[in-house]
Amino acid sequence: MTTNPTAHTIRLGANRTGLELRMFTREKEAVFFTFLLPIVLLALFSVVFGDSFAAGGDEAGVSAARYFLPAMVASGVILTSFQSTALSVAMERDDGLLKRLRSTPMPPSSFFLGKVGLVVVTSATQTLVLLAVARLAFGVPLPQDAEHWLTFAWVLLLGVAGGTVLGIAFSSVASARSAGAVVIGPVLLLQFISGVYFPYSQIPTWLQQVAAVFPLKWVAQGMRSVFLPDDFASLESAGAWEHGRTAVVLLLWFIGGLVVCLRTFRWFKRGTT
Repeated sequence: MTTNPTAHTIRLGANRTGLELRMFTREKEAVFFTFLLPIVLLALFSVVFGDSFAAGGDEAGVSAARYFLPAMVASGVILTSFQSTALSVAMERDDGLLKRLRSTPMPPSSFFLGKVGLVVVTSATQTLVLLAVARLAFGVPLPQDAEHWLTFAWVLLLGVAGGTVLGIAFSSVASARSAGAVVIGPVLLLQFISGVYFPYSQIPTWLQQVAAVFPLKWVAQGMRSVFLPDDFASLESAGAWEHGRTAVVLLLWFIGGLVVCLRTFRWFKRGTT
């Protein structure tokens, strides 16, 4: 009986996903800084700022939990996709794991399916927990119509897809020793200027322009359009939610990251063969 190569690759990818999840849960630091941190920060901001949080301008204030929920969802996307993937692949390359995997009969695509599966499961779980905490613990109203949830779905999908391929691509410029500074540093900086920790409208204009080059700003803006009142669109740099531009920017980052992955991915540490 002939085995279908595609089905075999997918089955191995599913098995690899299970292994990736088990390895991820054993790394307590990774679990906290990529999975639990946005949840902890949402709870912290909600308690510190309370029920009345004004983002500026004439718009009516909303609770801190409601205001920071889209920011924490966006932060979770970049942490579970870009940061987690870049760190893990860089470390696995330096440890020689990728070299050993490359010499096994497992198709390379199954390895990447495992990474994608890990990101999908952790991102979906983290987002569900964030929504549950916001709704049950702090009474944040969630969208009641299909249009908002559709926007939520495509922003999340494009954010996770782009973050994952960019993480794999970025891993080629990092090593196990330098990964913390090379990966975490830029991610932390982008969170500060992309409207995650501060209201985006209160960030200097030139920093807004810098943030607009990168995908995190657009994921955060897309999520704000889902969970915040429509009046808050006036606080964006263009005075609107810009769904079309958001989709184009995130799609371009995904395509660009995919091209870079295909051209630069290395199974071996520099200086080895």
